[in-house]
Amino acid sequence: MPHADNFTVGIMALVAQKERESISERTKAALAAAKARGVKLGNPQGAAHIAGRYQKEAVAALKANADERAKGLASTIADIRAGGVTSANAIAAELNRREIATARGGKWSARSVLNVLARL
Repeated sequence: MPHADNFTVGIMALVAQKERESISERTKAALAAAKARGVKLGNPQGAAHIAGRYQKEAVAALKANADERAKGLASTIADIRAGGVTSANAIAAELNRREIATARGGKWSARSVLNVLARL
């Protein structure tokens, strides 16, 4: 559409957004209907389909990264504890207050703090 102006492009964008929403609604309805019929969704083998010759190396690399991340947080957590904060919930709140993200960029929870502490 070489002669399209801002108005035309805006209308086309709205039509595309409406179609995206319609596709999402139809997909959700179809999945709900399949689930109601008793169809089991997902891969019945779980993550077994990704088990291969590099799985052990991949798991080892993930664990090594998690260990390094925990070591990097050790001094921060020690500083928090030195300030009298000892519960996992309170440590998580302090890490969030300091805007230190989890490894995946999320907010800290008591469980994620306990997981880090278990690696130290």
